[in-house]
Amino acid sequence: MNDGVTISTYEFLTRFTTEREARSYLEDCRWHGSPTCPECGATSRIQTRKIEGYYRCLTCKSDFTVRNGTIFERSHVPLDKWLYAIYLLVTARKGVSSLQLSKEIGVTQKTAWFMLARLRKACGNGNDSLLSGIIEADETFLGGKEANKHEQKKQHSGRGSVGKTPVIGMRERGGRTKAVVVEKVDSNTIKEHVEGQITLGSDLYTDEHAAYKSVAGLNHQSVNHSAKQFVDGMVHTNGIESVWAVLKHGFYGIYHHFSQKHNQGYVDEFTYRLNERNVKELTMGRVDALLGKSVGLRLTYAGLVG
Repeated sequence: MNDGVTISTYEFLTRFTTEREARSYLEDCRWHGSPTCPECGATSRIQTRKIEGYYRCLTCKSDFTVRNGTIFERSHVPLDKWLYAIYLLVTARKGVSSLQLSKEIGVTQKTAWFMLARLRKACGNGNDSLLSGIIEADETFLGGKEANKHEQKKQHSGRGSVGKTPVIGMRERGGRTKAVVVEKVDSNTIKEHVEGQITLGSDLYTDEHAAYKSVAGLNHQSVNHSAKQFVDGMVHTNGIESVWAVLKHGFYGIYHHFSQKHNQGYVDEFTYRLNERNVKELTMGRVDALLGKSVGLRLTYAGLVG
């Protein structure tokens, strides 16, 4: 369990040297010493099997391990490698590529890509609570630079958002961040996503984008970036813009490309990592938090690529 310390990569690797040590840690994190059947939820009448790490529920007659009912289910990757992948994801500010992860843990790039997709699904799990207080909102656009594209893929429409994927983001002052990939950033879309994520009566600070004026139930104020007004007393969007800076550094520097289908997963990864650092979680605290989010999820390869 979380021992409240920040540990180095070397310390992490020496702590979990075998699958058995990693499995024991996951069991402690998930069950706190009392194995629970993932099928019926029973905590009593749980029998230890001959094979280490396997259990049988005498209530519903099902066999299970700590992997069942998590993103690790039916994965052949050892749990010590899974734990190290989590460590890399939560400590790498700009993210970790599937190529780098494959080299770090000795699996194929395809396997590493699938592992990271499962972890990103966990990053977006349970992010339903509303933001409150002072909220900064803004939009950004994800997509490759025109100069770096093959000729047949260039938009030839000049600079701007053409051919890019829009993302709406909201950040509490000193708190959590939420971001959602959308098809467009018109008034109806912004109204729907902003109103659905912020507690009524909160303060909403934005730039001069007219779409935010349609948002109801919030105390809206704005700064006019086009007129070189970036701060007006307490009103500014510096916090959410710093989120976009980190996201784009990861996009261009680590991943180089986000697939349209998987854009939300990458955005969830970055917002999760920022949120855990905002609450000043230490290394094992961040690992434990993501392990907690991995329960109750399942992502198959067919479901990912289909």
